[in-house]
Amino acid sequence: MNGLAVNVKLLRRILVGFIREEVHKVGLKQAVLGLSGGIDSALVVCLAAEALGPANVHAYCMPYRTSNPESEAHARLMAVQLGIDYQVIEITPMIDPYFSRFHDADNMRRGNKMARERMTILFDQSAVHAALVLGTSNKTELLLGYGTLYGDMASALNPIGDIYKSQVWQLSEEMGVPRPIIDKKPSADLWAGQTDEQELGFTYRAVDELLYQMVDLRYTRAELVACGFEPAFIDQIYQKVQNSHFKRRLPVIAKVSNRTIDRDFRYSRDWGK
Repeated sequence: MNGLAVNVKLLRRILVGFIREEVHKVGLKQAVLGLSGGIDSALVVCLAAEALGPANVHAYCMPYRTSNPESEAHARLMAVQLGIDYQVIEITPMIDPYFSRFHDADNMRRGNKMARERMTILFDQSAVHAALVLGTSNKTELLLGYGTLYGDMASALNPIGDIYKSQVWQLSEEMGVPRPIIDKKPSADLWAGQTDEQELGFTYRAVDELLYQMVDLRYTRAELVACGFEPAFIDQIYQKVQNSHFKRRLPVIAKVSNRTIDRDFRYSRDWGK
């Protein structure tokens, strides 16, 4: 996967600088994020601690009653290693009363509700600390739509949204993420035994190579087939990217003026400086 190999030292400097600049330019000093025990949030919290200082990073582990205890243990391991503020907030009392009315809810509905509940907690805590919420969705997840709109895909800024899962692994090695977190199977831990790759039906490393050539290099279907990718796999991933586009954009505003916010008026917050 030569195309996915990155200069980890340079990438580290860029992402640390990104967090520091984006937080400080709005007059803030602190950040909050959900620390799940997985590699994505572990990498983001490492970047944030380096960018802002450990005292300015507040991490929250938000387990549900069926969550794997290993997830909380790994989240705590990462927090202790960095010396950041860390709290556990159990979301079971918030989730179960709602679904007591909807006994037929499937895992998808329950998982989406949990993801959104966690994000409401993070935004509430961001108000407590005068902080920005950091996102932890990587480029692979965002392209596949593998996340919950206004749940784990919501944030004030996302330092890893333009790096693939394979690159998250590479940078995590550079940042000193503990080996047990790097080596375990990726999981959103939405229900017992759930793993990302089992649910998706393919490995991150396989789809990353396809996505890199499909998205970054803009290879055509014929060129992708010539590279050795199975036509059915190409079509499956293309459809996932296409069908999840609504998750990657702001709500569409009906255009009735000559300067509509989401398409004509796009000034950044430092307009006029």
